[in-house]
Amino acid sequence: MTGATYPSLAGKRVLVTGGGSGIGAGVVEGFVAQGAHVTFFDIAREDSAALVAQLDGKPVFEAVDLTRIDEVREAIARLGPFDVLVNNAANDDRHEVADVTEEYWDNRIAVNLKHTFFCAQAVIPAMQAAGGGVIVNLGSISWHLGLPDLALYQTCKAAIEGLTRSLARDFGRDNIRVTSVIPGNVRTPRQLQWYTPEGEAEIVAAQCMDGRLLPPDIAAMVMFLASDDARLVTGHSYFVDAGWR
Repeated sequence: MTGATYPSLAGKRVLVTGGGSGIGAGVVEGFVAQGAHVTFFDIAREDSAALVAQLDGKPVFEAVDLTRIDEVREAIARLGPFDVLVNNAANDDRHEVADVTEEYWDNRIAVNLKHTFFCAQAVIPAMQAAGGGVIVNLGSISWHLGLPDLALYQTCKAAIEGLTRSLARDFGRDNIRVTSVIPGNVRTPRQLQWYTPEGEAEIVAAQCMDGRLLPPDIAAMVMFLASDDARLVTGHSYFVDAGWR
């Protein structure tokens, strides 16, 4: 599969959260291939180091715990400014509603939602000063489908779409575009722990199209939205799900 090349992304300073594996790694790899200067945050040091080695040291990996907002702010201030922020990091651990404690609730909000807002807050002043920028938030098809055992994750992902609309409205006059990408079920090592081959076949059967989504499929949409080709695209969510319903 040959992807598009976006001259407008060459030389852009891009920050990807959760970029060490899965969809995030696909996004990092995609922007590196476009000639962008990519920094990514993750807590998975081994996976992240392997990705940097695979890409000949072109991306910069920073071990940042996104649940620690002071740490996030310090890293962005030190490593920025950034032209593009991709809020990708999340954790879709399954949970029963009856088992959710207040502590677990707070942790899931911190892991899946809180940092999305504060990363955006931290990069926006420099984008305003530069005359514009792009924020792409990663949502999830899960809450659109109402999948089981994901109540907190789906709550956070639904909120991200609302946050996207709000930030797009608040900062559009600063030429800051904010969109979200809604992936379907993407075949990553993490997702394979939840699905048997039979389960994967059921997903494909529920899609409008055959085939399994891979990280580059999501990265392709992210890069389009970050490019000047999408210069007046903001405030909306874009599904990449092979028509899964």
